Amino acid sequence: MKSNILGVKIDRVTMKEAVERIAEMIRQPKPHLVVTANSEMVMIANRDPLLYEIIERADLVVPDSIGVIWASRILKQPLSERVPGIELMQALLAESAARGWRVFLLGADPGIAEQAARVIAAQYKGINIVGTHHGFFTQAELQSVLDKIKASRPDILFIALGVPKQEKFAAAHLANLGVPVALGVGGSFQVLAGKVKRAPYWMRRMGLEWLYRIVRQPARIGRAAVLPQFVVWVLLERFMSGGKT
Repeated sequence: MKSNILGVKIDRVTMKEAVERIAEMIRQPKPHLVVTANSEMVMIANRDPLLYEIIERADLVVPDSIGVIWASRILKQPLSERVPGIELMQALLAESAARGWRVFLLGADPGIAEQAARVIAAQYKGINIVGTHHGFFTQAELQSVLDKIKASRPDILFIALGVPKQEKFAAAHLANLGVPVALGVGGSFQVLAGKVKRAPYWMRRMGLEWLYRIVRQPARIGRAAVLPQFVVWVLLERFMSGGKT
């Protein structure tokens, strides 16, 4: 089952169900794309046909933000629960350590993926991180990055290139790489590396993580400006449907 949020279809899954579905994907031979959809991504997809098509074709789209949870309720298509990208990544890292899945980290500033890998290795004993690479590679360097990933044979490729670059990278190269699961995780490497702090638990529980990010990183305010537009669009869709969706 999926909820339609301004044309973007998001799976009605819990965290546990998302992990179970990804585990099943890893058992299959073909590549799969997992998308972590938040309000900003929904708005970008409404003006970026390629991103919209990528999300439409993705094997799993999880509700990453409180905004899409709110919208699903307003539109009477309630999503099960929020499945934040970083928490999904952490759950998959724990499963990787337990099941022997091979992990590759791609993205973020030079040095960040390596630092995140060191922290992950210390936290998740026995995890097999088969490679890392920063996200600031040139077009001329692209093929060597792809070769490095392919040679590492990861089961999960975590991509931290930001939206929509990480989704477009996965869509363009996943089939050739032959990786069972690719997952876009935005700024998660910086959090895991200890460079950026998440909001306190009480703020996350209240759905105020977005506000914490703006206060800590004022440069994000331009991106956050899309949130009021998202709210208006959702309310208009509810109104235009006469309260029915």
